[in-house]
Amino acid sequence: MRIGQNPAKFVKEVARPERITVAVLNYIPFLSGFYAEALDVLKVCLESARNDPGLPFDLMVFDNASCEEVRQYLLDEHQAGRIQYLFLSEKNLGKGGAWNIILAGAPGEIIAYADSDVLFLPGWLKRSVELLETYPRVGMVTARPFRTREEYMTATLEWAQRTPEVQVEEGQLIPWEVFLEFDLSLGQSEEEIRRRYESTRDVRLTYHGVPAFAGASHWQFTAWKTTLQNFLPFSMDRPMGQVKQLDERMNAAGFLRLMTPEPLAMNMSNTLRGVQRAGSAPVSQPVRRKVSALLEFPPVKKGLLSLYDSIFRWYYDR
Repeated sequence: MRIGQNPAKFVKEVARPERITVAVLNYIPFLSGFYAEALDVLKVCLESARNDPGLPFDLMVFDNASCEEVRQYLLDEHQAGRIQYLFLSEKNLGKGGAWNIILAGAPGEIIAYADSDVLFLPGWLKRSVELLETYPRVGMVTARPFRTREEYMTATLEWAQRTPEVQVEEGQLIPWEVFLEFDLSLGQSEEEIRRRYESTRDVRLTYHGVPAFAGASHWQFTAWKTTLQNFLPFSMDRPMGQVKQLDERMNAAGFLRLMTPEPLAMNMSNTLRGVQRAGSAPVSQPVRRKVSALLEFPPVKKGLLSLYDSIFRWYYDR
């Protein structure tokens, strides 16, 4: 038998979520080796997202079974009011499993998704939403121009070609420095990047006076929640390597995939070494090149990667 009345009955109103939910997916199983700087990278990611985004938002973090130190940091941030929604998964559900929860459960009508190694620049959210609200039938907007695979943006190009109000420009339109910065973060050599820059092209669109590059990517995007729900659930049997399903399926469904003309997001990968910080002394280019050359020497590279793989399997492949 109930004793007394539930005090919640006397609450007159409840909090309303922001229109936009920024959702970050995180996975840091340990703080050594590849993940030695990953917690610092996560901290920079979350801090940069809040640094003058241009629009208000609620922050959601989905943690995919990270180590205790990372979980405690996230709990502290949540307790301090800097994370509005925190999901702590006991098991690593992979990106697809996490997306099924994030994209269905985020309370905002707009979801701005990011991997936990994304560095944001001021204004990133406002510019992303501007493209989302200006162009018709937008599937996703990435806050940085870079070159994506053309087979994933055929719907965008076909729409531009048949729409008289769209101005289309093609060529080497992304500045070399912007192009180089992003591709270096993916571990490519400058020579490889130069070859790709010279052999591929950019497509820039202007619609109702608002420019955007054609293309987008699953590592960071802003989208309408109702649009994303068209592609749920994601069924992926590996934690990584299958995330391009979203790019493929969204293009196949005829949605536009766009990028901001300015670089407002950056992939930090697993280190802060490429992030400019006050008081830091950058490694000289000659030293960096010598170290890179040694690490790329085939016998050295093969031996180190083999050792790393063996250690990882000893501890985690059980």
